[in-house]
Amino acid sequence: MSVLLEFSMFPTSDECREGASVSKYVSRIIDMIDQSGVAYRLTPMGTVIETDTMKEALEIIERAYASLGDCERVYSSLKFDIRKGASGRLKQKIASVEGHLQRRVTT
Repeated sequence: MSVLLEFSMFPTSDECREGASVSKYVSRIIDMIDQSGVAYRLTPMGTVIETDTMKEALEIIERAYASLGDCERVYSSLKFDIRKGASGRLKQKIASVEGHLQRRVTT
């Protein structure tokens, strides 16, 4: 099974913000994901991880929230793509689209 999870999580409370930027807090979450060994991609609007089970994906979310434990209020948005019998989709889905683009350019 492949669980792709795209999520964003950041503090909204004043005590955890320095102006408009929340990158200091997002970097805590990315560091935790990196240390977990889970495959991921950081994007400007969120992070995509790939796990083998829903349980693993939800554990990452719990750990991400815990890393912001000093913040009074935290916003999060999550999207899942769950597929049985698949793996490596974090890279494969992008390669598939790029392959179609390549064929379009050469034809």
